[in-house]
Amino acid sequence: MSWVNTVLAEAERHGLTRQQLLNHAKLQLDQLNNDRWPIDDITRLWRAAVELSQDSGFGLKAGSLVGPASFNVVSFILQSSPSLRDAIGMAQQFQRLISDGGRFQLLAVADKSWVIYHPQQGDLAFSPHQIEAVLAAVVCFSRWVSDRPLMPERVQFSHDQLGPQEGYQAVFQTTVDFNQAFSGILLDNAILDHPLPQADTQLAAMHREYASARLDALSRAPDFLEQVRQWLASNLLHGVPERSAAAQQFGLTDRAFARRLQSQGLSYTDLVDGVRKDAACSAVADTERAFTDIAQSLGFSEASAFNRAFKRWCGYTPGEWRLAGGAPEAPQELLF
Repeated sequence: MSWVNTVLAEAERHGLTRQQLLNHAKLQLDQLNNDRWPIDDITRLWRAAVELSQDSGFGLKAGSLVGPASFNVVSFILQSSPSLRDAIGMAQQFQRLISDGGRFQLLAVADKSWVIYHPQQGDLAFSPHQIEAVLAAVVCFSRWVSDRPLMPERVQFSHDQLGPQEGYQAVFQTTVDFNQAFSGILLDNAILDHPLPQADTQLAAMHREYASARLDALSRAPDFLEQVRQWLASNLLHGVPERSAAAQQFGLTDRAFARRLQSQGLSYTDLVDGVRKDAACSAVADTERAFTDIAQSLGFSEASAFNRAFKRWCGYTPGEWRLAGGAPEAPQELLF
């Protein structure tokens, strides 16, 4: 919710209410109670805020609002890091605790280094204001944790200029170029490697341990997969749900949902097949249920399609399985 709250705060500074903003973005007020938002919903919020505010500098101003606690536990890790370079490394490691919408890259160039931001949008293209807010936040937060003025050597964006040059100059205090190959900030290595005044090895380690636990809980695949399996099992009666419907159920874009399954070596088709197979084996073992009823409850349009699927899963027809008392020895190569 870090970026959601950032957008809301800047919108309120423009006299917009949360309800106005959410209505324009076609989002629900109760979504503010969620811990995380789908990437596309955040993009919808950004677009609505820019349209309603009519401010070409909205992203820059929103990014400049970041403070010492804007990024939950990650903020405390960054503050207690030995240097800005170490802090950026921590931001890379724990980026998912801030947002799923992008990643940072450090690229060395002689005695300087680029801090590059790579957006990772969902189905909707990011508003360029989102990109400007990220780089503005990097600079403003870096100035906050450092004991010396932070002056980027150069700032560039991959999109067109959105507002007057004076607005960019006020935030970055350096030359800003547009329509470049990537969006990033060029910093002198001396600035990146200068010790931070609040550096604290023990405190940083404590915050990292807590953040690692949060990240592990967020990324724990078995819990996520089990939730998806349970949801599928309870929704097969009316046919197999589309992947997009499953993604929406779990607060993800269709593409992000597919990537998350793919990271575990599964596709949505695999998951559906496995859920159907487990449910079918259990149902067929119940001698009171008709096969046509079982087929319908698993989303099969015809009993013949169910029979073929069952034989593919178990090496036996449903009748053979039931006759053998449920779970005869099946050919290993045909098991799901």
